[in-house]
Amino acid sequence: MTNCAPGGAYNFVMDIIYIDRLFFLNLVLDYLIVLCSARLCGIRLRRARYAAAAGFGALYAALSLLPGLAFLKLWPVKLICGLLMALISFGGEDKLWRCCLTFFAVSALFGGAVWAISLQNGGSFGSGAYIPVSLPVLTLSFALIYAVLSFVFRRSVKSADACVSDVEVEFMGRRVFLRCLHDSGNALFDPVSGDNVLIAPAARLAPLFPGCEDELSGTDCTRLIFLPQLSGKMRLIPYSAVGTSSGMLAAFRPDTVYVDGEQRDDVIVAVSPTPLGGDGFDSII
Repeated sequence: MTNCAPGGAYNFVMDIIYIDRLFFLNLVLDYLIVLCSARLCGIRLRRARYAAAAGFGALYAALSLLPGLAFLKLWPVKLICGLLMALISFGGEDKLWRCCLTFFAVSALFGGAVWAISLQNGGSFGSGAYIPVSLPVLTLSFALIYAVLSFVFRRSVKSADACVSDVEVEFMGRRVFLRCLHDSGNALFDPVSGDNVLIAPAARLAPLFPGCEDELSGTDCTRLIFLPQLSGKMRLIPYSAVGTSSGMLAAFRPDTVYVDGEQRDDVIVAVSPTPLGGDGFDSII
């Protein structure tokens, strides 16, 4: 594709843009930007959705350079497309707007870093339709913005990378996905087997117990053990906490449980009637 001069002039510089290269370059960059945003927010990574969002962004970038589609370069259209990318990536997350704002911040910082580093190295931007950049510039730009955002969101990065794990729990043919905080102050364990106890709120475990809404919505989830369909599958685990009296939690042994992709056989899941979520997690172990 060429960027032709207006008015029939012949003394001009022609920009040659290869649409296929532009598409794949934007596909990779958009995916990395979305992935970086997700890591900074400390949420469970959904790589397929990020790839879909990157594909949408790459398609938009390619279409915006086609004849007759110049309106796609208008700021309102860019903003709408950016919001759509964010919704494709983070729709359904508990902290959707935080994820969206982080995505826009990463995008803006990355674009600014590429521009500044390219200018510093004597880069030229031609007509402004696109920014030709080298791999070293892209690598340096990404390293720079990740370092800056890691400093700004230090708490989130620490939670996502060091203290929080992706957990998949399967029970009676159904499964849920959790973000589990490794709490060093949690000394709860199963007194029978000695296994670790993962505590998750009833609302997050509800998909595992269809038809048990009444038992899960109250303040006493131990009623689950009396349900006929759960006979022999539930147990009670005693617990105590600072500032509260001792009590019992309904618990079960999952059919399978994966922590960061690794299968674990030493985890019991307990149902908490109250929410446990915090910054980037919804359960504790």
